[in-house]
Order: sequence, then structure tokens, then C-alpha cells
Amino acid sequence: MHLQQRFNVRCHGAGDTTLVLAHGYGCDQTMWRLLAPQLSPRYRVITYDLAGCGAATAAYDQQRHASLHGHAEDALEIISQFASGAVVFVGHSVAAMIGMLATIAQPQHFAGQIMIGPSPCFINDGDYVGGYNREDIDGLLQFMLDDYQKWSDTLGGIIMGTPERPELAQELSTRFRANDMAIARHFGRVTFLSDHRADVPKSTVPALILQCSDDLIAPREVGQWLHQHLPNSRIKVVDNQGHCPHFSAPAASFDIIDGYLSKVLKL
Repeated sequence: MHLQQRFNVRCHGAGDTTLVLAHGYGCDQTMWRLLAPQLSPRYRVITYDLAGCGAATAAYDQQRHASLHGHAEDALEIISQFASGAVVFVGHSVAAMIGMLATIAQPQHFAGQIMIGPSPCFINDGDYVGGYNREDIDGLLQFMLDDYQKWSDTLGGIIMGTPERPELAQELSTRFRANDMAIARHFGRVTFLSDHRADVPKSTVPALILQCSDDLIAPREVGQWLHQHLPNSRIKVVDNQGHCPHFSAPAASFDIIDGYLSKVLKL
């Protein structure tokens, strides 16, 4: 299958800079629909579905995607074929780590990286605050095995974090439920058990860490840890509850992202 079909690659806009937008766990590229139109007038924007998500179910290989490195290789293939000019990888949640691994593997391809709600490790470890104990993560994964539909509904609300706008959480839960359950469970283990803290200092490509002020999935301590250990990084906080500011606070997210691109990276 052609690369474009395999990952449902879509290209929008025009410009000397290419922004590659990669969604988080269990979602698909429609999660960018409120932000991408604001970026496409000035930039070439590429969206795609991560392997195993959305229309890219057939692209998932349990061996290749047993770690986030396989997803990073996918991203590099897409960039090689569809990007032009300076490239900035914009990754949400687990995709922020996928983008970081891609910048380590082939830094020459990137002018910058934007990490939205990133976490190199979800599990607390000594002085490191990831937000969860190992028992919490094991319980989350077991919940997924026991009742995937209920897990989807519960996590949709926790991740979106907008009780005053229940339709957003419902949309996210619907995305989760649409995934192949076997793939979602496998990718869930890869996502929530990954630990890429040792890789963080290896990424020297300029980075923006964009966090929500109140995020149960990636707490503020995680962003601060990343900022301290990620060379050439800046951190900005969106006044927003939840883990998806590009979806629940797109205007504020756009202002920060566009300002970083134009003023800091001078793109």
C-alpha cells in the first residue's frame, strides 16, 4: 500500500516551512481540525494517522511498533516523502515523544519541535514525578482489558477535562471506541510503559513545551522536568483544564505556537 494511503497522509496550505502534526494515543488526525486551518495560510501542514489509529489500522505491526521508535521511523518516512523546506514536528502527548525520537535519529531534517502535553515517562520514580505509580498504570491497562468500551468513556472524560463541554469528551471517547481493541491494548502498553527520559538530552533540535495549567495526564512537574533536561527548550502554559489544548483551547494554543514559530524560530 502506498505510504499516503497507509497513514492517511493529508497535505494542506503552502509555505516555505512544513508543519507535521501528529495526534496522541487512540485519536486520529481530526483532532487537529480546529488548529490546522489557522496554520495552513502561512505554512505547509501535513497531518496523518499514527499506525493503528484512525484510517491507519493496517499500518500497525506489533514488532515494528513494540516501541515508539517504530512510530518515529514512520514519521521520518512521511517527512522524507511529503515535507519540503524547514520542518517542525508538532506532536501531542505520546506523539511528542515520537517526534523527539525522530529529531534524535535525523536532526538535520528539523528546524524545531513543538510538544503538546508531552511526557517521557508516566510513572513516578524517585524524585521524578510522572503523575502515576506503577500500580496506577497496571490498573489502567487492566481496566482496558476488562472493559474497553467503559475504559474509552472514562478516559475520554479524564483526558479532555472539559466537564462544561461534555461533547468534547464524547467525541474523544468515540475515537477510542473506533479503534481495533487488540491494537489499542498493545499500543496502550507501549504508550504508558515507555520511559524515554534517557533520550531527552540527546535531542538538540529547538523545542517548545506547551502544557495545560491543569492536566491529569501530564502534570506541570513533567513539563518542568523536560524543560530542565531538554537542550534548547522553552515552556509555555495554556490556562486550560485537560490534556488537549489544541482541541479545547485552539485559539490560545495557536497564539503560542505561531508566536514561537515566527518570533523564536523566525520561520
